Amino acid sequence: TLGPHLLLWTCPRGRYAALAIAAVVIVVGIPLWWKTTETYRAWLPFSEISELDSLQLQLSVDIEVVFSRGTLTPEQQKKFPLSHVNEKEHQVDVSIPELLTSPSTEADLSLHMLSESSCGSVVVYVIPETAALLPEDVKVYVGQRRTALLRSPPFKSSWSLKEVLSNLDVEVEQVVSTMSFSHQDIVAALSDRVRMAKVTKESMADSMRAIKSSPGYEITFSLLNPDPRSHSLHWDIEGAVQSCIQPLLNKLAPIANFSVDSQILYYAVLGVNPRFDNSVSAYTLSADSLSHVINPVEARLGSNAASSNPVLNFLLYVPDSHHSPLFIRDHSKREVPSNAFHSPRWGGIMVYNVNEMYGPEAERPVDININMAKVMGVFLAQLRLMLGVQHTHPPTGFVLQSPGSAGLADWELDRLLWSRSVENIATASTTITSLAQLLDQIGNIVINDNIAQQVSSAVTSLQSAVAELEAGNLAFALQYSREAILASERAFFDPSLLHLLYFPDDQKFAIYIPLFLPMCVPIVLSLLKIVSEAKKRRADKQAKSD
Repeated sequence: TLGPHLLLWTCPRGRYAALAIAAVVIVVGIPLWWKTTETYRAWLPFSEISELDSLQLQLSVDIEVVFSRGTLTPEQQKKFPLSHVNEKEHQVDVSIPELLTSPSTEADLSLHMLSESSCGSVVVYVIPETAALLPEDVKVYVGQRRTALLRSPPFKSSWSLKEVLSNLDVEVEQVVSTMSFSHQDIVAALSDRVRMAKVTKESMADSMRAIKSSPGYEITFSLLNPDPRSHSLHWDIEGAVQSCIQPLLNKLAPIANFSVDSQILYYAVLGVNPRFDNSVSAYTLSADSLSHVINPVEARLGSNAASSNPVLNFLLYVPDSHHSPLFIRDHSKREVPSNAFHSPRWGGIMVYNVNEMYGPEAERPVDININMAKVMGVFLAQLRLMLGVQHTHPPTGFVLQSPGSAGLADWELDRLLWSRSVENIATASTTITSLAQLLDQIGNIVINDNIAQQVSSAVTSLQSAVAELEAGNLAFALQYSREAILASERAFFDPSLLHLLYFPDDQKFAIYIPLFLPMCVPIVLSLLKIVSEAKKRRADKQAKSD
């Protein structure tokens, strides 16, 4: 039975056929199979991504110090560099005594008009020590915008310009820390991304209250009426949002997009039964029971499944007549003045008692008009905390002007922009670095051109954001940091990354070996037979020649 097969191997035609088949398989088949089964991986800037691990941020603040007339002696004024002496400074010196009769909103606006400062910058007006513009116990007045009044320390007429400026360093640094950013603000912004050796409890608490940076937020106001048979509640939520909340959201437009909606929920009760306190003839909720209130209520709130933006919930709860009045107590068993509490990164709840608005003989349901100014004052304070507007603790002798109807001072906005820019940069760099490590470790993940473009865009935006922070351009830094975090998240959560994630190499061999092995065995045997015959013929020729 081996005769015909041996004849096939020994005839020239058989040898040529075997060699041709082997050549086609090696030259065409294997490269074609390798190319059609390989995982496409577009180029990524791994070297630039690796540099993000050692990224160092340098934050620069533009500070303009303006000396009013009478602060410096004529000799000291002459020592100022010519580049600092201009017509604008002359106008400021003339106008300050006329405009500032007392620290007020009008005075703050006048100073702002004299020197309009850009986003992230600070203007400090130094007034004489004996000036009556500020009370004696007030050292610094911070207005609603980016300006501050600083009572100058005593200057000696013999001091040089360098000595005058060095004597102001401490006060100016305190002003900048109050109006711009402090070390603790940056530590709090990086607390979730970077290991810090020392983080104060206060900065950590502020960081935990604030919801994390996002391109958009949804704000929902809900009125909970557990007893509609007794109370017919009326609230002008639209007007209240326009007058109290919308000015704040307008100022926060550079940070994120906001959508606001409202709803009324009937027969919605708290998940905790309040206790009656005979000493005050009222029902109370202890601080320990507040954590059990949210889950039962949250099930009734609903959510927008089409949106991935975080939701901030603000609930106004009107107790039923059988549990009125209802008061919230803190951990010290004292009543909370606002009768409200907030849950970090979730929202807030306010209890609104209406039992004193009608008598026992009133016809049911009783029409109740809710005081929206009182309610929105509480919700506005909670919203500021949720969005990261940290409570400022100024040094002794500082007076901070209230933000007024705007809900947010310009310098408070700058503080938030600094923190969000740093947080965005840290988040985007962490996301991109994690993605690069994942793609480097698992070679089966497809890297298409869209992912590569998003990664390159995120790296470029990160580099631009860092450069703008170093240059003190806060608005551009925030814009680039938002672009970086959006591009990094689009790349990280791209669904195409999972196509071949669970298709490792051993499964490839298990599929292709049963297909190619029966074909390859005869070819390999033919090549071995040809090589063996060639060696035999060569040996025979050598023996004959000998």
